[in-house]
Amino acid sequence: MAFWRKAYGAARPKSSDGSGNGSSDKFPDEQDAEGTLHPGRLTLEEDASGGLGRHLGLFSTTFLIIGRIIGTGIFSTPSSVTSGVGSVGAALMLWVLGLALSFAGLFVWLEFGTMFPRSGGEKVYLEAVYKKPKLLVTIIFSTHAILLGFTASGCIVFASNMVVAANQTATEWEKRGIAIAVIVFVTLIHSLLPKWGVRLMNLLGSIKVIILLFIVVTGWVVLSGRVERIPNPQANYQNAFAGSTKSSGPYATALFKVLNSYTGWSNAAYVLNEVRNPVRTLKIAGPLGLGTCGVLYLLANVAYFSAATPKQIVKSGVTVASYFVGAVYGPAAQRAISVFVALSALGNVLTVTFAQARVNQELAKEGVIPYPRFWASTWPFRSPSAGLFLHFIPSFIVIVAIPFGDAYNFILDVEGYPGAIINTAVVLGLFWLRWKQPHLHRPFKTWLIVPVFFLAGQIFLLVAPFLRPPDGKGDTSLPYWLYPIVGISVLIGGAVYWAIWWLALPRLGGFDWVESKSELKDGTVVTEFVKVKKGL
Repeated sequence: MAFWRKAYGAARPKSSDGSGNGSSDKFPDEQDAEGTLHPGRLTLEEDASGGLGRHLGLFSTTFLIIGRIIGTGIFSTPSSVTSGVGSVGAALMLWVLGLALSFAGLFVWLEFGTMFPRSGGEKVYLEAVYKKPKLLVTIIFSTHAILLGFTASGCIVFASNMVVAANQTATEWEKRGIAIAVIVFVTLIHSLLPKWGVRLMNLLGSIKVIILLFIVVTGWVVLSGRVERIPNPQANYQNAFAGSTKSSGPYATALFKVLNSYTGWSNAAYVLNEVRNPVRTLKIAGPLGLGTCGVLYLLANVAYFSAATPKQIVKSGVTVASYFVGAVYGPAAQRAISVFVALSALGNVLTVTFAQARVNQELAKEGVIPYPRFWASTWPFRSPSAGLFLHFIPSFIVIVAIPFGDAYNFILDVEGYPGAIINTAVVLGLFWLRWKQPHLHRPFKTWLIVPVFFLAGQIFLLVAPFLRPPDGKGDTSLPYWLYPIVGISVLIGGAVYWAIWWLALPRLGGFDWVESKSELKDGTVVTEFVKVKKGL
């Protein structure tokens, strides 16, 4: 029992609010992490006040993770991964490596999330570690979360696949119109009918699993030799590493794409204020959600290679799933699978929007964005409607203003790079807490090698975009090194905003920012910073 508690954490008794944050399982020399480090400006009780309360159980929390991970990556990314590494064996090994790195990240987040069971994810963990300069890390994170937290790609993928399924052609602006309708629908359902939004997420998450199970089972049937359309289904596995790329650069790019396909394992950490018994639920839902997706991803790749050669998969482009179904069942089934890929994209938009709105609300509660009372409010339907609108704005702008093609792909690349910087800061913070605060109560404590492995992966993600590709070109016509520079600039912009708002304005205006708390009519507690003249 002691081994289980040390490595994985033991279940904590429920507290009076049902949150599972009881402390009676602590050893005598352990200290409560929340009471010792005080992440953010609000207490845990203040932070969890207002809104819908704890309405998410184990099933919904698990599908919040599954729905975020399974977007469109597994239906399209295998083609670009295979193009980069050149062989079936190398491609499958990268999917295994990506899953291992994702589990390492999940275990780091589980250690933090069970210590600080409140909404916000990385925001909370960074605030617990990097307390000085005051509010700097919160504002840098808020810049990334608000400016780059859009879900435009899923909306456009939905539009493109629905056009294919209808066997029609559409102009770029017609696809934009469909994409706009998607983000409007998602924002409205989460705002006006929040519980129905959760039900729809669970439904579409179930459909995603069924789609992948269909592909996996089809692959088994193909490998058994019972499909006449595929005369030699095991040919790709007889010399699996034949044709593997020798250069390291393409492997770096391919691994980056694989890891993007696994993105979402941290999704539950953003909404813990709404999770029943969050410590216990997080420890179960995290591994269950990622493990389910990981197994399905690996088996789906095996299925793809049973029906097509690496060259055929590369030529399939972003339609590898539809190519696979078409090769086995014919053209009609190929169009039908586009409907399910579109539904998968819709489910991804729903889950990302649900979680991102809660992050925006948490930032507003900290008082670091203008008009915090408005953005933090859950009026009138107890949903973070203002946070949802704050998420809607950049998503709408990207859909409408950024042209399809290179510019759009570049924006998506920029979106991802600052995340690796933030993840690196989080895992370094874990090491710092292990060293400086060894007696903190940790309901989940992973082996030290796990964060070391995750840190190595994040360093790779930070360095890889600066490695010159074999032909000197990235996945757009723009310089391959430009998107990480722009991503870094976004975070630097947050630091500049902090310096102006927190340091320069008070000095020039002769006032101090004084922190105060207020409770909104919906019960939400908000931090505000009020100007007070010096000397008063």
